[in-house]
Amino acid sequence: MTEVFIYDHVRTPRGRGKKDGSLHEVPSVRLAAKTLEAIRDRNGLDTKTVDDIIMGCVDPVMDAGAVIPKAAAFEAGYSTRAPGIQISRFCASGLDAVNLAAGKISQGADDIVISGGVESMSRVGLGMSGGAWFMDPSVNFPAYFMPQGVSADLIATKYGFSRDDVDAYAVESQKRAANAWEKGYFKNSVIPVKDQNGLTILAHDEHMRPGTDMQALASLNPSFQMPGEMGGFEAVGIQAHPEVERINYVHHAGNSSGIVDGAAAVLLGSRAGGESMGLKPRGRIRAFANIGSDPALMLTGPVDVTQKLLKRTGMQLSDIDLFELNEAFAAVVLRYMQAFDISHDRINVNGGAIAMGHPLGATGAMILGTALDELERRDLNTALVTLCIGAGMGTATVIERV
Repeated sequence: MTEVFIYDHVRTPRGRGKKDGSLHEVPSVRLAAKTLEAIRDRNGLDTKTVDDIIMGCVDPVMDAGAVIPKAAAFEAGYSTRAPGIQISRFCASGLDAVNLAAGKISQGADDIVISGGVESMSRVGLGMSGGAWFMDPSVNFPAYFMPQGVSADLIATKYGFSRDDVDAYAVESQKRAANAWEKGYFKNSVIPVKDQNGLTILAHDEHMRPGTDMQALASLNPSFQMPGEMGGFEAVGIQAHPEVERINYVHHAGNSSGIVDGAAAVLLGSRAGGESMGLKPRGRIRAFANIGSDPALMLTGPVDVTQKLLKRTGMQLSDIDLFELNEAFAAVVLRYMQAFDISHDRINVNGGAIAMGHPLGATGAMILGTALDELERRDLNTALVTLCIGAGMGTATVIERV
């Protein structure tokens, strides 16, 4: 099969996903278009050569509807020959967009594909697209449906993570993200969002709270105790996992991923496609996989898909230099480290979504770019990028530095 190379990647800053967030005035199509413009301009890309534009978007309605990557291509001034398609696998949509692009290139169907994702959570609220998973009893009964935060608390209870454990992880995420920004680790990949007059709207991740400490987090009440106890979802979790007598509610806004706006784009291609435009590859897609996992625990899919991917590739954990796992909730990462006995100095080394936020459809592409940048900075070779997913799924991708 044809080798698939990563030629470039960019992302916007993450803006607070509220009406007073800096990016609230910027529709999803413009966020996505900004990344397409940057990919084109940084690489001198002839957009007539773009075989496809694949973007994840979890709630593709209202501003984000109507095949947003194609709309963004119009907005960015791309050739009309460049097509577009949007996909959703909930939180892994941005990474699956990369994987879908890689699959097409590896089979010789395409030579140059731009992948990534976008989500404007301040303009299109979480869950606005609806869905049978949480609205149709014939689906949510066998799926053991519950809010993701209750599942995160179920994971913390089942695997023994205390309130102090999850809070300490969150504090470290904030410290690492602040350090990465201070040291300029993101300067080559984060593009400022500007208005029509060229004035910068946002150039820095807005959700971060670098002064966060254990005392500040201790003052926050659990966010998911009421839906768990009063909404009956704790009973659902215990029905699925009767070994748990009661759920210990430990997650809150400070140790869970932030709701933000943002977009990302990754330029992928074959060797021939890159050479035809004088591009130098930075990385290579080695392998990727998806899996279904326990729907009640819901967020342990990264463990299962990592096991699947390593088995299929014949790799060992020791072959992976760095890990990037989306920080949907602190217990998700703690469970991953526990399952594989991974030290914290190998995973999420520049912080994650607890500090910087989680723009659902874009995050997978963002953290893949973060992993590639860090491989280059540390002169390392291999990273595994993975995300937990609603309804109990996992996606993972192994990349290698070139």
